[in-house]
Amino acid sequence: MKITRQKHAKKHLGFFRNNFGVREPYQILLDGTFCQAALRGRIQLREQLPRYLMGETQLCTTRCVLKELETLGKDLYGAKLIAQKCQIRNCSHFKNAVSGSECLLSMVEEGNPHHYFVASQDQNLSMKVKKKPGIPLMFIIQNTIVLDKPSPRTIAFVKAVESGQLVSMHEKQSIKQLKEEQGLVKTTEQRRKKRKKISGPNPLSCLKKKKKAQDTKSPASEKKRKRKRIRNRSTSKVLSEKQNAEG
Repeated sequence: MKITRQKHAKKHLGFFRNNFGVREPYQILLDGTFCQAALRGRIQLREQLPRYLMGETQLCTTRCVLKELETLGKDLYGAKLIAQKCQIRNCSHFKNAVSGSECLLSMVEEGNPHHYFVASQDQNLSMKVKKKPGIPLMFIIQNTIVLDKPSPRTIAFVKAVESGQLVSMHEKQSIKQLKEEQGLVKTTEQRRKKRKKISGPNPLSCLKKKKKAQDTKSPASEKKRKRKRIRNRSTSKVLSEKQNAEG
């Protein structure tokens, strides 16, 4: 049974790798239900997941999942300890936390660009994940980890891409990278350089400063000249009067 499970996992991984760019290390998003099932089945996730997927794995979760496990109390204390040992991935719910299932679903929006695996025992979450193409789904059954086969929506999406009706996210990213290498698309660094060249001193502000300088200098200089002339006249009169008195 173990050999057949690994064969199926290898086949499914090859499908996601070729069509959606899934690669190692495999990032597996865990929710509280999956951690609780692993605890009950005495499954060592860090040891068994890499063996089952035949590759390097990273166990991940979100702050919303941890907060949900804290609110559920002592019954899920062991599951909370497992989740706390996982890497925390940033979600968009910084101020107001949401349920774990809602948070994990938001992490795989817009074509799942980070190639997350979703690991959950929640049936509602699993059904919603299957409606989105290209998301590997994992669960635990009879104390064994299972990678689910590609969903009908995923298979239909791949067929549409092969027939030319759609373009996958993996192909969009590779096309964008090729365009940037050939210089057909402006990169963010080039845009920043252009913005720096445009910025400069405002010519109007310079003109205003010159006008103020001229206005302040003109009246002061005229007063000084007038005062000097008046003083010269007074001193000349005094000298002439002294000469007449002596004569």
